[in-house]
Amino acid sequence: MKIKELRLHPQAIADGPLRSSYGLHAPYALRTIVEVVTTDGITGISETYGGDRPLAALEAARSRVVGMNPFDLTRFWQYLNGDTDKAIDPAGARSQTMLVPGENPLDEAARTFAAIEIACLDAIGQAVNEPLCDLIGGRARDAAPFSAYLFYKHAGGGGTGSDAREDKYGECLSPETIVEQCRRFIEEYSFREIKLKGGVLDPEVEIETIRALRAAFGPSYPLRIDPNCAWSVDTSVQIGIALREELSGGGYLEDPCASLEGMAEVRKRLLAEGVNTLFASNVATTCFAHVPQAKELDAVQIILSDPHYWGGLRKQKQLSELCEVLGLGLSMHSNNHLGVSMMTMAHAACASPHLTHACDTHYPWQTEIDEVIVGGRVKFVDGAVPIPDKPGLGVTLDYDQLARGVERYNNLPFRKRDDTAEMRKHVDPNWERILPRW
Repeated sequence: MKIKELRLHPQAIADGPLRSSYGLHAPYALRTIVEVVTTDGITGISETYGGDRPLAALEAARSRVVGMNPFDLTRFWQYLNGDTDKAIDPAGARSQTMLVPGENPLDEAARTFAAIEIACLDAIGQAVNEPLCDLIGGRARDAAPFSAYLFYKHAGGGGTGSDAREDKYGECLSPETIVEQCRRFIEEYSFREIKLKGGVLDPEVEIETIRALRAAFGPSYPLRIDPNCAWSVDTSVQIGIALREELSGGGYLEDPCASLEGMAEVRKRLLAEGVNTLFASNVATTCFAHVPQAKELDAVQIILSDPHYWGGLRKQKQLSELCEVLGLGLSMHSNNHLGVSMMTMAHAACASPHLTHACDTHYPWQTEIDEVIVGGRVKFVDGAVPIPDKPGLGVTLDYDQLARGVERYNNLPFRKRDDTAEMRKHVDPNWERILPRW
């Protein structure tokens, strides 16, 4: 079996005006659907980041991919990556502190490899009639648990003009509206863990929001908050003390301030106050070389993986094993995504024995109108995504929907995510991303 064709399908999917410390989401998020067509007549698929940079990296690999045996993944990793997984400077250039996922050039090889690896594994799974998670060593669970991912947001449901989408949640810029947003998420998807994207409003308002969520849903729903480095060390300590009860019992504080060293200082000062809140990270920890450093500094207790930029599904399993050996927890980061990525994340989570917390997902923020898999959107059962009894990823492409996504992409005036530009356009013409903001 050889790969005879590589097909790339850029996609634009509607996205609501969600806020984070990076700024404001644009009306459309960018993705890329990848197909590898084999000489056996099998087509494997994957989904990755969208826009000019990810597409250019995939195009650059085309001559190496076409003609490759889908099993020859180790040599393809060597071809793309070499030793770059270890090549980080002490300042942590591989972090996502200032760059959103998908835009960091130092992650490019790992992202490109993952996109091809997942498509190859999907093809192999189809060839041997095995689900992807079983193909790479067997599943640890039959369904992947996910959390309610809450955002402060402005009014609007994403899309523009005649393609504007329904705004299911309205403006959510207060504790009360976030609680209502969460209530609807839980009613529709039955999530059992709750995450709030913070770093947007004054810290006192975000403290009040977490407390309102605890009051509304009780301690059986673990809480987590992620300000994406918007807080100083001092502010992080103050919030850690204020939310010592609300973030306990399976919850955590994610990337409160910049750098592993900063988080280590916050952790040290909180422990001195008798606060043992766990820290998670997908900003300061983005590659394997960061993990032992995070452990040594006691800066991070939960690593947020992501097969899309950690290097694929087999790297995800390796990360699970490494975290178990080091005594670290493991969950999964998310970005805007379609059903192909949703199923990739589910297989990755089910193939990772040491998964200690429900995974993040943006999937509820996307709509049926944009979905590119046959049968419509992936279904959640009790807050989890079951692995289907089908080979490979278990999903196939709806080519009419795929073509609509390409058309939306081609009509867009932008080719990369730029949350700062959206803030200046819609909220504050002078807005800058300042770290720390508080």
